[in-house]
Amino acid sequence: MLIADDRGQLVFFNEAAEEVVGRSFAEIGEMPMEEFSASFAPRTADSVPVPRERLATRIALEERRAAHEQIRITSRDGVEREVSVTAFPLFAHADEFVGIVAIFWRES
Repeated sequence: MLIADDRGQLVFFNEAAEEVVGRSFAEIGEMPMEEFSASFAPRTADSVPVPRERLATRIALEERRAAHEQIRITSRDGVEREVSVTAFPLFAHADEFVGIVAIFWRES
């Protein structure tokens, strides 16, 4: 699981995510989600790059709606992985967007 704030800044991911990410949050630290996502070279099962605007995390952040995807990534440890990602917006109140949460897991 990861959390990003309303500006799209990665602020946390849990220990269980380290296996997919390939590094710990302590090693990576806070960074823009766009930079974080791009570092994995997300692509379809056919190895076609996934446009930034189609990433579940971007949809949750920009469109403020839930999204799901299955993609291939190259983790920060250099291992290629198939992952599923479900991301959704977080609201403190109905009209107060505070960020997103994304839950992701390995498919293989």
